[in-house]
Amino acid sequence: MRTATKARTLISPPKRSRIGDIRMRVVYRGLAVAAAVAAAAVAVVVVLPSEPDEVVAGPVTAPPAAQPSSGPSAQASPLASASPSSSASASPSETLTPAAPAAQVTPTPGTSLAPGYTAMEALYADPRVPKLTAKVKRMRLPAPSRRVTKDRRSGLAVPKLAKPWKTYGPAPFTTRQVLPRLRGGAVRGMFVTCPLPIMEQKSPRDTALLAARWTLNHHPKGARITWLASQPVKRGWLLVYRVSYGKRSSHAAVVVVDGGMSKPGLAFVTVPDAQRKQWSDIARVASGVRVLG
Repeated sequence: MRTATKARTLISPPKRSRIGDIRMRVVYRGLAVAAAVAAAAVAVVVVLPSEPDEVVAGPVTAPPAAQPSSGPSAQASPLASASPSSSASASPSETLTPAAPAAQVTPTPGTSLAPGYTAMEALYADPRVPKLTAKVKRMRLPAPSRRVTKDRRSGLAVPKLAKPWKTYGPAPFTTRQVLPRLRGGAVRGMFVTCPLPIMEQKSPRDTALLAARWTLNHHPKGARITWLASQPVKRGWLLVYRVSYGKRSSHAAVVVVDGGMSKPGLAFVTVPDAQRKQWSDIARVASGVRVLG
């Protein structure tokens, strides 16, 4: 019996040792499998290509002063001059080069301001509006009319012109007087007032210049300005000019006056050459615009 007990005692420890070894082998195999899975995941991350719309971030630079042109030259690929063999063998990162600084875009008539331009710079760049020089003289103004039309939104009192002028529906202005439409004529005389439809400038003269440019929207396409008179008026500025479009023309004037409202008031009159008998009314408008009291 003692011999049997000793035999069992000697056999038991090795059995427990083998069980422990088996357990450790299982743990080691589990760790090896986990490491293999992690390595495979890393490999997948490295090998998989990026999405088509992803781009490599480059150096951050200040934006250009103006947007580049959208013309044909701007749309041409920078790789157009490269030989087929060199472009085929090079990678995208090797063929792309930093773009040259964009040239400033000159604002054109009828478009919004290019970034970095002020309203006055856009005016000076407009070929329809010549520079207003000291050669443009003042005009003699007649006595103001006693008959007036009141524009309370603009804070102005303006002349009520005699026949053949007549009051007409004001929209989109606040007051409007018109001449009869001529048979077969596309344009006719018009005298309107409204709050200033453009941004006010520091000087009344500059504001009047922008207002005159704005009035080209109410003349036939292709109209261009020639200055006839320029002078200050009480609390504002007066400009008189000829508007030419093709073989025809109109005489026009703008008067910008601070009527004490949130924006200055604008009086604008234009008379085509087909109604030239009423050109003298332009001077009556110029002399008769005043602050509503």
